[in-house]
Amino acid sequence: MSARAESAATRQREGSPWTGLGAVIAKEMADHLTSARMRILEILIVITAAGTVYTALQQIHSNIGSSSQNTFLFLSLFSTSKDPLPAFVGFMGFLVPLIAIALAFDAVNGEFNRRTLSRVLSQPIYRDALLLGKFLAGLFTLALVFAAIWLLIFGLGIFSLGVPPSGEEVARSLWLLLVTIFYGGIWLALAMVFSTVFRQPATAALASIAVWLFFLVFWDILTGLLAQIIAPVRLGLPQEVLAQAQLQLNLSRISPNTLYGEAVVVLLNPTVRSLGFIFTSQLQGAVLGTPLPLNQSLMLIWPHITGLIAGSILLFALCYVLFQRQEIRA
Repeated sequence: MSARAESAATRQREGSPWTGLGAVIAKEMADHLTSARMRILEILIVITAAGTVYTALQQIHSNIGSSSQNTFLFLSLFSTSKDPLPAFVGFMGFLVPLIAIALAFDAVNGEFNRRTLSRVLSQPIYRDALLLGKFLAGLFTLALVFAAIWLLIFGLGIFSLGVPPSGEEVARSLWLLLVTIFYGGIWLALAMVFSTVFRQPATAALASIAVWLFFLVFWDILTGLLAQIIAPVRLGLPQEVLAQAQLQLNLSRISPNTLYGEAVVVLLNPTVRSLGFIFTSQLQGAVLGTPLPLNQSLMLIWPHITGLIAGSILLFALCYVLFQRQEIRA
């Protein structure tokens, strides 16, 4: 055998670090979509979507004479609430982390407990491909589920309202779908980190839920205390009050819940022009109540989208480092 043929055979035998990535994604997605817990979550989301959209439609029909309701009817399907049910995006902000955690809390430790990890890695599948395939499979599963819900809401809206959505509404709702997927990616990566750290799936699930509850319930309280300690108001000057409030706002944006909530507000309400503090002098020449074009709204929330993506990448990188340092025995 010539040297060229021998080197080609060696490369084919060794493969690249991403050998088997497609097989891992296909296998993990099949497991996710056919599992009992995923079916339970899908039923829960469909019921939630149908209930919130039904209440939103009732509210829209009752306010049909309002000009604000007539401008962006389909966006109102996502943001309109009626007691006792909140808006659809309110439910999604609560359900997306739970779905992401349910998909990934046993991604790594489940392989250890079933003692299948050494068998999988004995095949031409590298650790890089295995871990990335699990993460991408969970992300694609989230995207598939949320896209189905998005189509369901638009279908119900067209059937009930009798008018098609405008191009601006479709574009904004598509960006809402993307932001929701990025938001779920953070909790998916976090659950994979705990799945790598802890060998018991129940411990990983409880740790992930504890972090989510910390940001959901306690982070706003903690940011207020930290702002008072770091930037106290000693003399009661407006500059001191403003500096403390701005610091509290910046600290609150460490939470993925805050980033997602502010991004959703801008996408679903085109009249929003600022997410921070704004002075009267800054509004000179601006026509209040006039909706912003989509590109201006995206410029307003681009740091939020970047933060969600960066958080997912950093958490996955941490999971990657931890997984590479673990010892795997047959």
